[in-house]
Amino acid sequence: MRKTVIAGNWKMNKTIKQAVEYIEELKSRVSDVDDVEIVVFPPFTALLEMCIATDKTNISIGAQNLHWEKSGAFTGEISAEMLREVGCGYVIIGHSERRQYFGETDESVNKKIKAALKHGLIPVVCVGETLPQREEGLTEQIVEAQVKRAVDGIAQDDIAKLIVAYEPVWAIGTGKNASSDDAQQVIANIRDVLKSIAGDKADSIRILYGGSVKPDNIGGFIKEQDIDGALVGGASLNPLDFSEIITRSRGK
Repeated sequence: MRKTVIAGNWKMNKTIKQAVEYIEELKSRVSDVDDVEIVVFPPFTALLEMCIATDKTNISIGAQNLHWEKSGAFTGEISAEMLREVGCGYVIIGHSERRQYFGETDESVNKKIKAALKHGLIPVVCVGETLPQREEGLTEQIVEAQVKRAVDGIAQDDIAKLIVAYEPVWAIGTGKNASSDDAQQVIANIRDVLKSIAGDKADSIRILYGGSVKPDNIGGFIKEQDIDGALVGGASLNPLDFSEIITRSRGK
């Protein structure tokens, strides 16, 4: 049985003070949740304080990005080793905003996944199609290619450690979302692709949906057979909304 994952990607939001205030409220709201894996991805500046604040709780902390090298002349970047040192257990890799605004490619995603795994971080690997690609009927082709390139050269045992997030680019931050049926179809295809590469080990991989997830629509996604949770954007910035998403994801 795959444990449901509800992850909150804050993107470039919240100061350290705001982050700590948020996490204190969230802790009180979800303290009894033991059947959902809760992960919050704050900005880099708040990582240490958030890791301290969530120590010995049911909330884990992850980073929004990393560089594949251990160290070096990479101004503005951060390594997997640095993230582990502050207490991170997860890292988002290949988010569409990183691909769109910062030139992230399938090749760099692959390198980052390998670096994360080497240092004991759980990668949350994002894949998804743009609106023009969807309108041209290329969704499965695009997503399948992204998945295959992401795990190229990675051992089956390590592939099994991944979390994959299907985030249709056209649904991120737009208020639009894929229907639960559409999301299930794409995610089932992702699982088939992973099985073709990693065999039965792919059965343990959690695959999430992301794209304008809110308390009032999470139920439709979570009921689907192959959807194991959500990567939440805007709604994760409000501890009440995020806790409601977590609560409504229980009992799968």
